[in-house]
Amino acid sequence: MPLALSATLSGFLTGLSLILAIGAQNAFVLRQGLLGHHRLAVVLTCALSDALLIALGVAGITQIAQAFPAFLPLMRYGGAAFLLVYAALHFRAAWRASGHLDPAQSGAKPLWRTVATCLALTWGNPHVYLDTLVLVGSLATGFAPHAALFGLGAICASFVFFFALGFGAQFLRPVFRKPRAWQVLDVVIGITMAAIAFGLLRGA
Repeated sequence: MPLALSATLSGFLTGLSLILAIGAQNAFVLRQGLLGHHRLAVVLTCALSDALLIALGVAGITQIAQAFPAFLPLMRYGGAAFLLVYAALHFRAAWRASGHLDPAQSGAKPLWRTVATCLALTWGNPHVYLDTLVLVGSLATGFAPHAALFGLGAICASFVFFFALGFGAQFLRPVFRKPRAWQVLDVVIGITMAAIAFGLLRGA
């Protein structure tokens, strides 16, 4: 597989794996999708926020790697370690069947209030900076000189996920009310994370 295609696909799978994790932001997007309230504004707010953060992460980390060659292997091993820990956490969540999501029904809110809530959940979550600026940015260095394509793949994953979740929520409602569905999802995330981590280590 050409390195450019591999970088884009790996970025897409990494971004998708990170964003699939159960969290307040995803719960909010799912809830808005189920209610049918301001879905386009919500998914665009989330996806564009991710795109900005990922672009900043890839650009910043790549420049550091060019200035300090030792930074590249450090980030590669650090990223692999983080992914393995992240995978283990998802496997544990699947084993304990601790994942669930039960969005509450509520009345329609004004557009500005909905977008403000979405921004708060996105930019106020410290994990989003770890996932985008640090993790995606550092993993992108392993695909130099195609780091930008890795970031592009991760950005595409955000758009695909948020649009699918926001506009396909009505079809997912009976599925994601079942803890078993989240067990399967956690296992898939764990396997994907572990596979990417081992791929980084193999290419070191």
